[in-house]
Amino acid sequence: MTRSIRTPARSRGVDRALVHPDKVFWPDEGYTKRDLAEFYVRVFPRLRSFVRDRLLTLERCPDGMRGDCFYQRHAPSSLPVGTPTKRVRDTTGSTTYVVGGRLATQLDLVNLGCIAVHVWNSRALAPRRPNWVCIDIDPTSGQFADAARAGLLVKEALDALGLASFPKTSGSRGLHVFVPIPPGPDTAAVLAFAEAFVRVLAAKHPKTLTVEARISARQHRVYLDPFRNGFAQTVVAPYSVRRRPKAPVSTPLDWSEVAPSLKPAVFNLESVPKRLEASDPWQGFFRRARALPSPEDLADG
Repeated sequence: MTRSIRTPARSRGVDRALVHPDKVFWPDEGYTKRDLAEFYVRVFPRLRSFVRDRLLTLERCPDGMRGDCFYQRHAPSSLPVGTPTKRVRDTTGSTTYVVGGRLATQLDLVNLGCIAVHVWNSRALAPRRPNWVCIDIDPTSGQFADAARAGLLVKEALDALGLASFPKTSGSRGLHVFVPIPPGPDTAAVLAFAEAFVRVLAAKHPKTLTVEARISARQHRVYLDPFRNGFAQTVVAPYSVRRRPKAPVSTPLDWSEVAPSLKPAVFNLESVPKRLEASDPWQGFFRRARALPSPEDLADG
């Protein structure tokens, strides 16, 4: 059974941007490619500031839940002429990335089967100058309740450093905590801060937190992952839909919502647009940027 959540007036415009708009991406829920595109139209006013002028990595799932996915860094030749791109050099050569920020580009990506939006933590004009830090909180137990408890410890530690923090569901079992910073420190310095921060915090809570990348060594502790901050690494953007059952969305939260009782599955392709009627929990994100302390200061603390 196909279940549509579309708005007819909008769908006529969206349909012109899509090939096979009625293709079902989530067969159990009946959500189509059109529904995905309509979602991004609805949330784009809030999504825009987190993809604008950022390099994107494409996670292409052309058959939705029914098929496989693959990651693509290089901008596909099938994108329309004029799609913003940026060539970036690294130790292995160079890659031409799609640059986000236009609704038309977002719909073109949906047309290619891109369900999730994966972004760098820096702008395209300064790819080695991040303007946020991301702490990826991964509960080894698979229970969001554990991620929520760890997230509150992360917030407490960031508060003590005078750093604003903003949580969002990962769209899966975990939690992402973003920290806005002024562009300036290079990627290596930002990664060094993130590694030192999680290492110090895990040492203070050795029974519940860990920085062990090996699952076998975590012993049911929550893994604090700093490596989303490395060069060319990405994280799913706020308001990004995930290719998982029920079409969950990586949803920005207010810290008051982060509790062990929260069920992140309630945030999905159909329900999240209704949250737009309420105040934005991430309002003023970039205005609250503060400089990072040095890793040495963290270790001394």
